[in-house]
Amino acid sequence: MAQDGLNYRDAGVDIDAGNRLVDLIKPLVKATLRPGADAEIGGFGGIFDLKRAGFTDPLLVATTDGVGTKLKIAIETGEHDTIGIDLVAMCVNDLVVQGAEPLFFLDYFATGRLSPEVGARIVGGIAAACREAGCALVGGETAEMPGMYQDGDYDLAGFSVGAVERDRLLPRSDVAAGDVILGLASSGVHSNGYSLVRRVAERAGLSWADPAPFAPDLSLGTALLTPTRLYVRSVLGVIRATGAVKALAHITGGGITENLPRVLPKTLQARIDLDTLIVPPVFRWLASAGGVAPEEMLRAFNCGIGMAVVVPAEAAERVADAFAQAGETVVRLGAVEPAEGGPRVIYAGRLGL
Repeated sequence: MAQDGLNYRDAGVDIDAGNRLVDLIKPLVKATLRPGADAEIGGFGGIFDLKRAGFTDPLLVATTDGVGTKLKIAIETGEHDTIGIDLVAMCVNDLVVQGAEPLFFLDYFATGRLSPEVGARIVGGIAAACREAGCALVGGETAEMPGMYQDGDYDLAGFSVGAVERDRLLPRSDVAAGDVILGLASSGVHSNGYSLVRRVAERAGLSWADPAPFAPDLSLGTALLTPTRLYVRSVLGVIRATGAVKALAHITGGGITENLPRVLPKTLQARIDLDTLIVPPVFRWLASAGGVAPEEMLRAFNCGIGMAVVVPAEAAERVADAFAQAGETVVRLGAVEPAEGGPRVIYAGRLGL
């Protein structure tokens, strides 16, 4: 007697669930419409019209990123609504440091067993962040891969493309000794260092449902899922309004220590006054509960600064005021100086842990 034939669902892949997810997210995608994109999904590729977007001599800038093991907290708490914001922010914040306006975004969502409702919550965060950043969500890919991921597990990757007029590309070539470095406050840990964050929580004997030691009104999981701040609107607005921004550094993994030198000429270094940093309570808890040394904190985390901005000294106050009016919390971090052949970032003062 012949055995019953198998189908794709028997193997763990539900095509109908994938189609339901597409139906759920179509209005979310449509809400990200912007000039140059039709924001429709269902085709084999997304199309973007640079001419309709208003560019004349553009350079394209492309980025890709994920959110690391912060995903584990979202999965283990069942709080999926903001992790998509992190995904977009990690990509578009990298675009804007080159002076580029984000144009469109695509996501890759891989899971062991597809839940359309969970997928829609994730894409809801992606769409909300795309709207905030002014870029269209033009498509993506959902992959149901039983055997690769446990049920309930998923992974995310994001891909974004932006454009900048050729003569406005950052960093500028005139970054020089004497320039001032401003810092824009972060919203917390953002999306880097979560393998260490999770280890600290484990060492402290805390579950994600316990009150956060640094924010008792929130559970630890909810507090640590505070999404990465989106700097696109404020940064592009200040670049255009002041014409004084020479360079920007998105402070991600590696902290100020590793990221600021990426936008400085090799003949220059940065001197940072740690006394100016307003260190959020989450970092003080991580340092205390984990016994993490200040030097390691500065390499693993942003420690309260999500974006560094290099400007001429004579324009520093004007640029700082413009960022404040755009809703950013701004500090005067330090200055650019001639390199001495040692570390490219020199710290003075004391980190407020």
